[in-house]
Amino acid sequence: MNISILTLGQLNTNCFLLIDELTQQCLIIDPADEPELISEEILRQDLQPLLILATHGHFDHIMAASALQMNFDLEFLIHRQDEFLVRQMNQSIKYWLHQESALAPPTVTGYLTDGQTIALGEHQVQVISVPGHTPGSVCLFSAQEKKAFTGDTLFVDGVGRTDFSYSLPSQMEHSLAKIKRELAGYQAYAGHGQEFFIA
Repeated sequence: MNISILTLGQLNTNCFLLIDELTQQCLIIDPADEPELISEEILRQDLQPLLILATHGHFDHIMAASALQMNFDLEFLIHRQDEFLVRQMNQSIKYWLHQESALAPPTVTGYLTDGQTIALGEHQVQVISVPGHTPGSVCLFSAQEKKAFTGDTLFVDGVGRTDFSYSLPSQMEHSLAKIKRELAGYQAYAGHGQEFFIA
């Protein structure tokens, strides 16, 4: 399994292309911004994108999703409890980036659920629910490769914010314990910053 990392947008959000090297199939995780750049990278590597997956619904992780859905006729999956954040994407862009946005939010075509398994060629990508930063935050991981995508729940130098109106610090505490229990030793790729190993 190969991983291409694209750091995109004003908030330097990491977008990941998770690639099965035998079939060239790929999953797009957190398409942050700049859909043209993501599309060019997919075409440059001659990849076959299967799905768009979001670790959570914050705008800086999904801004390119709608364009990629149109470019490659893809489904967009997110946890059901973060769908409200997808709907308010443009309001969030205006609030946080101080600019008007006419971007179309992605169309949610399916939901990520705790324990779900997604096939990628010969590999399996699994989903664990880790609410706290947002109600529907998830981690995605490959047990075969010992790699995990932690979104904005866990970073190399800290943890995600829980001061939003919809965040719950008690849930975050439980989720961090769950990550360390189930994914200890995995190489982690966060929504921002560098990769690290989960202790």
